[in-house]
Amino acid sequence: MGNQRVEVGVDVSAATLTISAVAGTKRWRDEVANDADGHKRLIGRLGRMGKEIFVVLEATGNYGLDVAVALRGSGMSVMVINPRAVAQFAKALLQRSKTDRVDADVILAYLQRMPFEPWTPPAAGALELRTLSRHIHAVKAMLVEEKNRLHAAEAVASTPAVVLSDLQSSIALLKLRIKRLEEECLSVIGKDADLRSWFGLLTGSVGFGVTSAIKVLGELAVLPPDMTARQWTAHAGLDPRKFSSGTSVDKPDRISKAGNRYLRGALYLPAVTAARCDSNVKAFYDKLVARGKKPIQAQVAIMRKLLHAIHAMLRTGTVFDGSKFYSIQTSGTS
Repeated sequence: MGNQRVEVGVDVSAATLTISAVAGTKRWRDEVANDADGHKRLIGRLGRMGKEIFVVLEATGNYGLDVAVALRGSGMSVMVINPRAVAQFAKALLQRSKTDRVDADVILAYLQRMPFEPWTPPAAGALELRTLSRHIHAVKAMLVEEKNRLHAAEAVASTPAVVLSDLQSSIALLKLRIKRLEEECLSVIGKDADLRSWFGLLTGSVGFGVTSAIKVLGELAVLPPDMTARQWTAHAGLDPRKFSSGTSVDKPDRISKAGNRYLRGALYLPAVTAARCDSNVKAFYDKLVARGKKPIQAQVAIMRKLLHAIHAMLRTGTVFDGSKFYSIQTSGTS
């Protein structure tokens, strides 16, 4: 049994890993903690089942990243798949129940029936940058909450002065933390040649400042280098979603939002700024609005097109070119 091929589906949650594994006629189902000790237990158990080990798990952000890195580092073949692909596969299997164990079985079935695409771990600097960037996002959310509390407290005459002072101190501290974290991001970028080059390309583009470049780069740098621009779009959840049924239901296309909300959110302000400050991007926006698109729809279209432009920039090492984004000269005939 030790030389058999081992196939493993792993359902990832914040606290646990639910495993469905098969090696020949032997099957193993179990649940381990999603921490360092649980990862060691999983690796040890799979290692006793066979030498050729193929593991598939869903892309679940930080919850699945550490286990994927641990499995890959132990010599196992790892594939990370989009949760939407798993959901659609489960529907194709007419699977109606949804539990962690059922999900692990579905992921195993996906491995057994679909082409295996090996996952390559991101560089250490890219992982560190993404972790820092997302932490900054969380701290900024706390800053917004504290500002809202201060605004509400100032509107009430009976609010004690000590409460106002405490909120003001909290806001000042959060701003200091954000500044320190952004400086650490710049330090990480400065130590990695690729990150340094990509950061320079982003900050040299219309719409991008240091903060927005950190957020976008933190999400893009961890992606596999062979992903296409269309795959980036789907990863960000900016791909259009058609909804129609028969002749009576035909809703307008909307973005799927089945993707990386951090990347999607990070693209919004750069797209807004670019539409205001770059003549080519503004012409593209105006064309869409003139054709009947709502302003928010035009803005999303810019986000999607901007992501395609960034893909080309980072792959070729070239700066942003508004004329390639949208040619004003040909806008009358396009």
